[in-house]
Amino acid sequence: MRMGALTTAVTLCAVASLATAAGTPPAARSVPAPAAQTAQQPTVLPVLVDCFWHPHIRPADFMLACGDGNSRLTSLRWSQWGTDSARAKGVNWVNDCKPYCAAGRFHAYPVTVRLDHPQPWKKRPQLSHYSRITLEYTDRRPERYAQTVSYPLWD
Repeated sequence: MRMGALTTAVTLCAVASLATAAGTPPAARSVPAPAAQTAQQPTVLPVLVDCFWHPHIRPADFMLACGDGNSRLTSLRWSQWGTDSARAKGVNWVNDCKPYCAAGRFHAYPVTVRLDHPQPWKKRPQLSHYSRITLEYTDRRPERYAQTVSYPLWD
């Protein structure tokens, strides 16, 4: 009886080892050659971090005022998204907050958007994110806004 139990245990271990080895893809079992490790990695483009800490590349919409939602960008059409900067045209919807923000009305202003100053992102240091946004109003603009305004972006 003892010999049968020992034989069964050895057989089960052998089958488990073979199953594990067969289920592992060949690339996972091999160690890459040093030359392959030094190959140049593709450049990862900076991201735009939204109010919920999600990274985006070329988003169609972007909330500028995360706390109250009183300023947002929509209809963004990106002409450039590079390692140093990004450019788009779109619409900035801004609440006039008259007589107060909850009772205010949103107005649309055409803008050119520029993202720049890429920095490592604290949440995911392997990614860089644009740390500044600049809006240039191409027609009308909200009261008390300059023609061109820049804001730091959150990290």
